Formats: sequence, structure tokens, C-alpha cells
Amino acid sequence: MTGTPKRIDCDLLVVGGGINGAGIARDAAGRGLRVVLCDKDDLGQHTSSASSKLIHGGLRYLEHWEFGLVRKALAEREVLLKSAPHIMRPLRFVMPHAPGQRPAWMIRAGLFLYDHLAPRDFLAPSTRLQLRGDPAGAPLQRRFTRAFSYADAWVDDARLVVLAALDARERGATVLTRTRCVRAWPEGGRWAASLDGQAGQGVTHVHARCLVNAAGPWAAAFLQDVAGIGGTPPLRLVKGSHIVVPRLFAHDDAYLLQQPDGRIVFALPYEGAFTLVGTTDVEHTAAVGALDRVAISAMETAYLCDAVNRSFERHIGPGDVVWSYAGVRPLVGAAGTVAAASAPPAARASRDYRLERDDRFGVPLLSVFGGKITTFRKLAEQAVDLVCPALGRQARPWTAQACLPGGDLYGRVPVARAVLEFDAWLRTRRQQYAWLPPALLERYARAYGTRLAILLSGRRAVDDMGEEIVPGLFEAEADYLVRHEWAMTAADILWRRTKLGLHLPKGAAATLDGWLEARRRRVLAASGSGGW
Repeated sequence: MTGTPKRIDCDLLVVGGGINGAGIARDAAGRGLRVVLCDKDDLGQHTSSASSKLIHGGLRYLEHWEFGLVRKALAEREVLLKSAPHIMRPLRFVMPHAPGQRPAWMIRAGLFLYDHLAPRDFLAPSTRLQLRGDPAGAPLQRRFTRAFSYADAWVDDARLVVLAALDARERGATVLTRTRCVRAWPEGGRWAASLDGQAGQGVTHVHARCLVNAAGPWAAAFLQDVAGIGGTPPLRLVKGSHIVVPRLFAHDDAYLLQQPDGRIVFALPYEGAFTLVGTTDVEHTAAVGALDRVAISAMETAYLCDAVNRSFERHIGPGDVVWSYAGVRPLVGAAGTVAAASAPPAARASRDYRLERDDRFGVPLLSVFGGKITTFRKLAEQAVDLVCPALGRQARPWTAQACLPGGDLYGRVPVARAVLEFDAWLRTRRQQYAWLPPALLERYARAYGTRLAILLSGRRAVDDMGEEIVPGLFEAEADYLVRHEWAMTAADILWRRTKLGLHLPKGAAATLDGWLEARRRRVLAASGSGGW
């Protein structure tokens, strides 16, 4: 719907709806700042939903002497687990060991540091395994007789982004998806910006006391093309790709597989029937493909298949891949390192982040470079700490003691009990919603946590859920995702808010898109507006 451009005055305009931008918007809104968050696409559509789905310290970073990053990530690991126990869970990793790999003493030393660099409240310590007597040894090749194990955590990365944005909105932030920031410039002691909303939303003019560039892989392009600021930010673009294959093992542990080139590859249980394998590290340049259309290459697929075939009894090939995805990670590095002969391999580039505040225009601009999902909360806290003094705010950090939406299983203060007793909480939900099929209720519980009460409000039977649009997706859930979580397309629902796309027959996405369009037309007819 077009017409007179809208104007919004705010304290903070955050450009980029990935995990860092959503986290910053959440933290700032919780401190009482007026926040606008915009993204040219869906929330977490690119890098933030293309991760390895892990909350982890980064065991392999110890080899590169990044003790500070590992300590920070390990400290955050359990903070996050407590804050969102519905979309996260502890995960045991098994590292099979054979002659010719990193020596056992080195692995033991690394695991000792991993156990002790930061407090560990409830995750199990590392240990040695005899594979012949452990279920984790069954799918591995017979040459592996021993292994090491340690604890990290799994996360639904795309839902984490949505929940951070949802928390931001419920604390007063304005969240605009599919809204591109086309121009930003300093004007009258503020940042003025023009936001172009797709899907008929028209143009919005924003005047902000601070601008935050959280555009991820697009951070450099935003500074140069949108804000008109010259220079090359310290950013290095590295593509990481994953494949999904039919389940390689029946247990719930994950594997860390050492490769001949020194890299490691994860094999993770995924969506019950599948195994997720990743990731690669490939330099990304404009010649390889646009950032909006990043995809796995045949060479990367072969690399990941070979990684599996070196360790598991069951071998796979490209024909076994049922789904793949790729994302470009914006890593901190000196400008020009991509082409420089002295540049370290992509796998060794730091996963830490850098926050740069630029006050030369008389109004603050904060740019976020690098980062990883595990440290998003700490990054956001430090980012808001940096801008608050310029905005005359003294509000203290708060997110370390707050649950994300749906995570308050046992109260609003994060506690280990919520992580350790999720199954007990789920049993009470099965009693409460005994009319729902158990598998469907478990999926809802894992996705929505305590917000089940909103999704299922007023419903007493499966018939109350409305039409089953595609197998496993009822109108009640689709409507909830549109109303509360900014879903607009089948891809938003099937591949980010849920992972139903992996389980559905061909043509399901078109069926869902048809339902969404019909819903949009009904809303238009009823309201006479262009909103959803």
C-alpha cells in the first residue's frame, strides 16, 4: 500500500535482521531505547539460518590460540541454554581418534582447557571412550577403537533470530522485515534514512540518534553504497556449506571428524530422520556468486561426503543429499587479506567480532563486523553499552538474566532446571493437551515453549486447529506464524520457523504459498489495508 511516506523518530536504527541485529534491537529496547530494526529480507534468511546449529565454545579455535574467544563463547553457552531451553539442548560430541591424527596428548590438553576456561554449571565434562562398548562406536569404521567426548549444545538458529526480534518488539521495538534501507545520511544531528518496504508497504523515513550497521556480509556494501562512507572495512567473506542426508546413526550424539587437511567436520543428528554434515570454508568473492544466491558447490558436496566416508561404515555420495544450504560468514580480518599471499586459510580466520563506533559525523554510527551465534548476546550487550553514553542513557545490561520468548518454563529468571527438566515440562503439556498427537505436541513445545498457550488458545480438539494445509501444518500454526513471527512465504515457514520442508512431498510449498495468498486477500478485504 503506497501513499504519504511514514516517518518514525527513534533512538536506534538497526539495519540487518540477522542474529546480531536482532540481538542488539532486543537489548536496546529492553533498556528503554526507541528502536527500529529493518532487513531487506526475512529475519535470519541468510547467514544466521545457515549455521551448523551449534552453541559452542569452538574447540578447534584453541589450536589457533584464540583463548579469549573460546572463554567468552563457553561462558555464553550456558547462559543461552538457560534462556531458551525449548530451542536449545545439550549435545554430546564424540571425536573418534586414529593414528595419524592430532596426537592424543594434544586432544586431552585441549579438552582440559575446554572444561576449565569458563565455569560449567551442568554440562558434562570431557572424557575418553572405548568405542567397542559405547553405542557411538557402532556406526564408525572398525579402525576406530577409542574416542574422546565433550559437551556443547544444539540450537535452532533461525528460531533464535525470530525470538530475539520478538522479544525486541514486545519491549517496544518496531521490526520491519522485507524493508530495505536504501539511503542513510547525517542530518541535523541525527541519522536520516529512507526505508523501502517491499510487499506494498511503501517508504518509511526514519530519523535516528544512532545508526547500527549489522548487515553481516553486506556490512561493507552498506557503508559504501547506502551511507556513502568510503574505505574498506576489516571484513573477510567465507562461505560455509552443509549437506543433509538420511540418518547415519540412531543415537542422539554428534560427531567431530578430523580431516587430513587439518579441518574438522561435524555430523549431527537432525530432524529425527536425518544427519546434518558440515561445514566447509571457502573464500567468497563477487565472481563466485551474489550474496543473495549462495549455494553449495559440487566440490564442497564431494568434500563433505568424503569426510563421512572416511569415518562411517555407511558411505554416501551426492545422490544421497536430500537438502543442502550455504551461507557467507563475515569474518574479521585485515582489508585485502582474501587476495594476500600471507592470508591464513579460511578455516583459521577468527570467528571473533569487532565493534567500531564512528563519531566523525557528529552522530554515532556503530558497525558490527564478524561474530558467531554463540556470542550474539554478549556482542549485543557490548554494542548497546557503546552507544548508550552518546544517547544519554545509563541503563544497565539485563539480558544475561532474562529468558527469550517461550523459554520461561519454570519462571522468568533463567535456570538450569529448565534445561535439565525439559522432558518433565513436556510431560505436563501432554496431560494439558492430550488431544494433540504426541509428535505434533513435541514439535510445538520445542519450537514455541510456553508460547504454546498463545498458539493453542481456545482450542480443545484437533478439529479446532483448522485445515491441515500441508502434512503437519495446520491453519492455527500458520496463522500464528504470520501474526506473531513475520512469516510471509512458504519458505519462511517451512525452512526457517519450522523445518517441515524436509519432511514434505514435492509441491507442498506451492500449496502453502497459495494458502498464504488467499489469507492475505481475506485480510485485505476485511480491513481495506495492505497489511497482513
